[in-house]
Amino acid sequence: MAEPLVRHRLQHRELNKSGLDGDFVILLLVGVAITLWASYNIKATFKKYSQLRYSKNVTAEVVANWILKQNGIKNVRLEHISGSLTDHYDPAQKVLRLSDSVYGSASMAAIGVAAHECGHAIQDNIAYQPLVTRRKLVPIANIGSTISYPVILLGIIFGATGLLNIGIILFSAVVVFQLVTLPVEFDASKRACAILESSNRFSAMEIGAVKKVLSAAAMTYLASAVNSILQLVRLLNIGRRR
Repeated sequence: MAEPLVRHRLQHRELNKSGLDGDFVILLLVGVAITLWASYNIKATFKKYSQLRYSKNVTAEVVANWILKQNGIKNVRLEHISGSLTDHYDPAQKVLRLSDSVYGSASMAAIGVAAHECGHAIQDNIAYQPLVTRRKLVPIANIGSTISYPVILLGIIFGATGLLNIGIILFSAVVVFQLVTLPVEFDASKRACAILESSNRFSAMEIGAVKKVLSAAAMTYLASAVNSILQLVRLLNIGRRR
């Protein structure tokens, strides 16, 4: 009986040394579960409110152009891109890109997404500080997301603490980027809802649909940030035990 007990303790010690203790594994699983739920939720919510057509039968593209015009933004052009929920605003090119599921749709889900992207264009127009900061972080965040895990893995395999720490620092840049992204996304949605609501062109039910779609979208960013923070905590734990 003593030998299996000793072996179990040694195995547990090795797991703790590698940062794979039960508590951290559970935390990581929770983070993954939250991310998966958020992804499912935005798709389900968008699909649901894609069935609710705008009473005035105006497309998201038309609404987006109207919002830009109302806010005095003349240097941003709209583009139609392929895909579903691939919509985004490119501040470098001054282009607001709307996907297949949004551009020509007159659903409240599509209008909500288009209005949200217009919110980013407005942020850019007024030099909204979190957006400016996020743009500056893009290069280092791209590097971090690409090579942080390979560097960390090499550090673990070869027992190179310095290499492991470099990988953790690179991954930390990704986490910082995601945290800065949160106020940018929340503010864009807040602006979108305020613009549509104050226009008096939409019913209370239509505004409610927009808010639900944008809330679901916001949860994807929050879930991603939480998951990354949990991963960073685990990586720091691994580094501490090396």
